[in-house]
Amino acid sequence: MRLVVLGGGGFRVPLVHAHLLADPDRLVADLVLHDRDEHRLRAITAVLESQADGARARPRLTATTDVDEALAGADVVFSAIRVGGLRGRTLDERIALDHGLLGQETVGPGGICYALRTVPVALDIARRVAALAPDAWLINFTNPAGLVTEAMATVLGDRVVGICDTPVGLCRRVAGALGVDHDRCGFDYVGLNHLGWLRRVLVDGRDRLPDLLADPAALGTFEEGRLFGPSWLRALGAVPNEYLHYYYFARETVREAREQARTRGEFLAAQQERFYSGALDAPGEALRLWEEARAERERTYMAESRAASGAGERTAADLDGGGYEKVALRLMKALRGDQSDTLILNVRNRNVVPGLPADAVVEAPCHIDRNGPRPLAVDAVEPHFLALMQQVKAAERAAITAAVGRDRRDALLALASHPLVDSVVAAERTLDGYVAAFPELRDLAAT
Repeated sequence: MRLVVLGGGGFRVPLVHAHLLADPDRLVADLVLHDRDEHRLRAITAVLESQADGARARPRLTATTDVDEALAGADVVFSAIRVGGLRGRTLDERIALDHGLLGQETVGPGGICYALRTVPVALDIARRVAALAPDAWLINFTNPAGLVTEAMATVLGDRVVGICDTPVGLCRRVAGALGVDHDRCGFDYVGLNHLGWLRRVLVDGRDRLPDLLADPAALGTFEEGRLFGPSWLRALGAVPNEYLHYYYFARETVREAREQARTRGEFLAAQQERFYSGALDAPGEALRLWEEARAERERTYMAESRAASGAGERTAADLDGGGYEKVALRLMKALRGDQSDTLILNVRNRNVVPGLPADAVVEAPCHIDRNGPRPLAVDAVEPHFLALMQQVKAAERAAITAAVGRDRRDALLALASHPLVDSVVAAERTLDGYVAAFPELRDLAAT
């Protein structure tokens, strides 16, 4: 199999490579990294070379800055790009915070601005894949993952699949809190990307989630239990995806974020500058530098939400997430027909969630085989879950329309209709701030 990674100079690429080295089936014969930044490619290539030192077998590695050269003949394409880089992320965050709104990479105003920049690029990638590798599967990691997957599906149809490791990480932590092996469980999960709920955990045909919700001590053993607290989890009757903390505790999280000296993006920008510079200066130390930076990155993940809720530092159990690289390899094996599988993925709804359009991308358990993923039927979605999903999906679809049609009205509608934006005035000022900061958004300026 020829696997192409767009955004191949990205910080998380070594996670994929390490998993390929450990794969006993040697699924991937050729690994092609594409990135427009040659320096980032060289740094990540140095990490991968150290990872492969002593390995019995490894994929043939190619790095290129030519996207058409990379895509030609691909069997699977990972899209893991960041339009605007970390500088763009810091502006997404900081401009929203300056107007009293949540500054976050994928949720709320920051996610919408990120989408306005990213969707045109993602659509160009989809068209290139359709032309150069029409039989390839495109696996999208690019955030905001559900929204970008939905846009790319207008070109590639069901051959684009969105992946996020947050749901499987949640399922693993909940199974651990119950003292049950993850592989013994069946998980009833439904939502959108970064907006979902774990509603049942089936073990030997019995739902064990009520046992967990009734046990405050057990809830305190994993991150989501501490983030949301026993009383709110019992009220919901479910365990939310950690990103729902931004919705349920919006006021507290915004206050905490505004009190921090640096946003998450500013922290990562400084950290990655040190890593990439260090790896280029000393290629032999690249793997060690990457491992140190990754450990620090994981420890500080969602720090503002944990500070706002008093959840404390992340534990070893919290750090044991699903790993998007593991999900991706399982998905690729199922698509090749090695064995069918069930995974939580971002795919077209197909009326699995009544109340959302059939072509809207949702995040739900899917059965996967060589014909692709198909979302599994879910129980009726609770009204308060569905209402939030509908409001966020409406904002996402307005953002896609604005990104394609370049109409300020749609961009303003996307921002002002989002549930985390409580003022049209703040929405319009935030949009103006984004337009001033990003040249590619200038056609969305007020006239």
